[in-house]
Amino acid sequence: MFESVLVANRGEIASRVIHTARAMGLKAIAVYSQADADLPFVSEADEAVLLGPGDPARSYLNVPAVLEAARRTNAQAVHPGDGFLAESAAFARAVAGHGRVWVGPPPLVIARMGDKINSRNLMKEAGVPVATGVWEPVPDVRTAAEEAERIGYPVMVKPAAGGGGIGMGAAHDEETLREAYAAARAGAERLFGRSDVLIERYVPGARHVEVQILGLADGTVVALGERDCSVQRRHQKVAEETPSPAVTPALRERMLAAAVRAGEAVGYRGAGTVECLVDPAAQDFFFLEMDTRLQAEHPVTELVTGIDLVEQQFRVAAGEPVSFTDVTSRGQALELRVLAEDPQRFLPASGEIKVWEEPVGDGIRIDAGYAEGTAVTSHYDPLLAKLCVHGDDRGHALGRARAALGAFRIEGLATNLPFLRELLGRPEFADGTYDTGVVGRMRAPRSG
Repeated sequence: MFESVLVANRGEIASRVIHTARAMGLKAIAVYSQADADLPFVSEADEAVLLGPGDPARSYLNVPAVLEAARRTNAQAVHPGDGFLAESAAFARAVAGHGRVWVGPPPLVIARMGDKINSRNLMKEAGVPVATGVWEPVPDVRTAAEEAERIGYPVMVKPAAGGGGIGMGAAHDEETLREAYAAARAGAERLFGRSDVLIERYVPGARHVEVQILGLADGTVVALGERDCSVQRRHQKVAEETPSPAVTPALRERMLAAAVRAGEAVGYRGAGTVECLVDPAAQDFFFLEMDTRLQAEHPVTELVTGIDLVEQQFRVAAGEPVSFTDVTSRGQALELRVLAEDPQRFLPASGEIKVWEEPVGDGIRIDAGYAEGTAVTSHYDPLLAKLCVHGDDRGHALGRARAALGAFRIEGLATNLPFLRELLGRPEFADGTYDTGVVGRMRAPRSG
């Protein structure tokens, strides 16, 4: 096992990784921007290095600056967290090229899975179910219209690169297809430097369910259960839970087996996620993409299995055996993402946090990136904290989540806490029948 690790991220995920590193006796090294100098993760680390100004391109995405921080502190390993450079094959190669341990899957795996079209093709060859769609980039809007007719409306249009639901859009006819194609192509070029676009079948009323996998140092791939991530706004996740209320034991067995095949097909190592679209009516599923990193929603898996995923990442990266012998799931866990944003229109907010009071109690876990007196800026994702709860069953977990939300106080700027309370009170969420359209229905204009 290496003795020190640099955490190339910020906020709550940096705190999360630092917590496990220190618990394992590793020296934890943080990097930070000027805008984040007062955030908790900086003081929680054993050592911290200033990267640059608040602009991510000049700090957290500045590869030379991050590598120089690793050199200066003699960090033996680098953990990328769950954003910024976490899925950069070039960064992973650079870390290894500088003689440091990369805490993540091999760079070649990151590159192969980073292209959604390439990953679809690889998964089909591996026998993993994929949705009807294209097998190469769609070069123009005329071809897009032809492919949509072949696939059958509605279709989903998305950038072939990137992740997190960025740039995606559904099309129900040729007019909306043209709009979605133009938006996806422009977004892909601007955000990912590539204009490649993917089109595949869209399933109304579907659930977004993902499987947590872990590729071990000996080449074995294991599945640690599924997570339901269907509560989304602008195709970005807001709430997650495990196990999924929409997945039967038979479907779960098929999904976990397919996820293991997916990991084995690419030689996966470390923590990763196989994201799927589930048709509850047909009890069927299709591969969407593979996230070659630790997911923000990993705490729910940790709560039901008792397995520290960051610890396992460290162990695999060091070539050591993992700390568990089998995977057993107990109870129900939910994660609610507390965001600095307007709870009606979901527009990001910024400002100083005047009051920060976290709920406490049995089964409650808070992964926080901020504290009272710290400032939220416009430079980064609006995630403030992840409120996670665990209960004996889904009803128990929902009760704890409602109580915890009622006790969580953040003042000084707008947050989505009112929206989360509204979500838990919505009948379709309470009974587990919600789908990816739940937020749209909650915010649909009222007639009359």
